[in-house]
Amino acid sequence: MSETELQEEEREVLSSIYDGDECFKQISSNTFQYKYGESDTMKSFLLEIKWGEKYPNELPEVNMDTFYNKHVVKLLKDKIASLVEKEAQQYLGMSMTYSLFEFVKEKFEELIEEQPEGNLDNIEKLAIVESDQGATQKVPKKEQLTKAQKRRQWNRVDNKGERPRGWNWVDIVKHLSQTGPKEPTTPTS
Repeated sequence: MSETELQEEEREVLSSIYDGDECFKQISSNTFQYKYGESDTMKSFLLEIKWGEKYPNELPEVNMDTFYNKHVVKLLKDKIASLVEKEAQQYLGMSMTYSLFEFVKEKFEELIEEQPEGNLDNIEKLAIVESDQGATQKVPKKEQLTKAQKRRQWNRVDNKGERPRGWNWVDIVKHLSQTGPKEPTTPTS
C-alpha cells in the first residue's frame, strides 16, 4: 500500500473509533488533536499530531504549543512531546496515531502531576521564570490605575489622533430633564 492509501485508511479508522468523542478533533486531513483531562482546568492539555507527506514511514510532528496549552508549564510540554516521539519510534511504518493518543491517555495521571495547581496568573508567572532557564527574575506586579488615571486615559486620543467614538454624546436622560416636556400650544381663535 502507498503512504497516501495508508493515511486515508487511518483517517477512516480514527473517525470511526472516536465518533462522538468530544475530546478528539480532526483539524485537517493530516492534523489531529486529543484533549486530556477535564476541560478548562489547570490539569488538562491538548496533544496535536500532524502527519508529514511520508507518514507512517516517518515520524509525525508532535505539537504541544497550542493556545489551549498556554497554562501548561514548558517542562511538561517538552516531556510529553519527547515521550510521544520516543513511543512513535517503535511504530514506524504502521498507523500510529491511535496508539500514541492511547499511550498518553495511560500516562496522563503520571504526567499531569508535574503541572502545578493554582490560578492561571501564577502559572504564567512560573512559566516566565522557567523560561529564563533558572535565572531568578522578579515578576512585575500588574499595575493598578486610580480613577483619576483611568479618567485621564479615557480623555486621550486614539492612534489616529481622534477621540474615541461617543466622547461627545449627550446623556439623553440628563438633557431631557433639563429641557423639560414640550408645552402643548393651544390654537387661538
